[in-house]
Amino acid sequence: MNAKTMPVAAGSEPNAVDYAVYHSQAIFTAEQENIFRGQTWCYLGLEAELANSGDFRSTHVGNTPVVVTRATDGTIHAWVNRCAHKGATVCRSLRGNQADGAFVCVYHQWAYDATGALVGVPFRRGMKGVGGYQADFDPAEHSLERLRVESFAGMVFGTFSPAIAPLEDFLGPVMRKYISRVFQRPVKVLGYARQFMAGNWKLYSENSRDSYHGALLHLFYPTFGIYRQSQESAGELSEEGFHNVFTVSKPKGDVDYGSFGDEANREMQGEAKLQDERLLAFRPEIADDVGLHIQSIFPSVVVQQIQNTLATRQIVPHGTDRTELVWTYFGYADDDEETTRHRLRNLNLVGPSGLISMEDGEAVELCQQGTIGAEGKRSFVEMGGDDVRQYYAPMGMDENSVRGFWKGYLGLMGNALADLAAEGRA
Repeated sequence: MNAKTMPVAAGSEPNAVDYAVYHSQAIFTAEQENIFRGQTWCYLGLEAELANSGDFRSTHVGNTPVVVTRATDGTIHAWVNRCAHKGATVCRSLRGNQADGAFVCVYHQWAYDATGALVGVPFRRGMKGVGGYQADFDPAEHSLERLRVESFAGMVFGTFSPAIAPLEDFLGPVMRKYISRVFQRPVKVLGYARQFMAGNWKLYSENSRDSYHGALLHLFYPTFGIYRQSQESAGELSEEGFHNVFTVSKPKGDVDYGSFGDEANREMQGEAKLQDERLLAFRPEIADDVGLHIQSIFPSVVVQQIQNTLATRQIVPHGTDRTELVWTYFGYADDDEETTRHRLRNLNLVGPSGLISMEDGEAVELCQQGTIGAEGKRSFVEMGGDDVRQYYAPMGMDENSVRGFWKGYLGLMGNALADLAAEGRA
């Protein structure tokens, strides 16, 4: 068995992936420690969601529940949403504002401030000399578990690692450039959507990096002139391989929908006509002609600009076959009313039931279902070669970024997977 066909758990190259990685509970558990709680920065939200003192957002880092907050001094904090007393969930709301800055566990009323510090314990000294904690009880030793928090261009990230390099180094210059492209000026949140998929988080991570399927699975793209393989496009990866970005320039000249359809391998059945073609209108607002920007930041977020839709997609793994995708839609803070209405129309393209993106969840579930019982068998990820290149153009006929994902994944998980394989658990 050569390196290109060995199972991932035995240290393969990233072009042949053992299907066990989508189903093994042992691998999923190891991912939580080695990736999500390891040497990575995970997306927590947008600064625009925490505009005011007391604002908070409940989220996850891997399968660990986390709350991100803005304290009275304006600083942003994140802590594990697990009471230090009995492990109960402290914050039970998705988002909001805690005006008094206190987060109180409903079970025994232990109270924490926005930084996660324990600030109140009922009957700490007992009553009339009875009960209570011992005199040496120190609230500082019973605060909530905290994450390091850093922001870049209005995106907030957290890490459990005390040793990892700063966020900007983790992102690298290429990813910073493209994040700054989308977050070129202050943003405002327009809304949210939550999508649940009966599939492994890595299948969606591959999907967001897979340009090969774009105009094949999503027939809306070629039918209505948003994307086809012959358009000017490019892909770039970080040095580690696990971050990537796709950009596709808008079509040159007038769009001939018929010619777009001619380039597709399949056609939409029935009449392919929109009742409101304003949905497709693209109003360039950045100093380039890019109409599609899909950027995957390992391990947990996708930044997108499709036409005039702007969004982040946060990947939340709840189990080997349960993944949640949290869509946060936004516009620019200085958008006028008409621009905001246009963005809201454009949002019909994306999200769980979007005209473009609704097929992705189905593809994830099909792969999850199809690989049940297929441990030891492998995928074949060699469209466009078997190497990983940091820059490639055009895109759409390769799987370079998918191989980049697995290159980065193995860099973090290789030793753990080898240990599990030696123990017969992967």
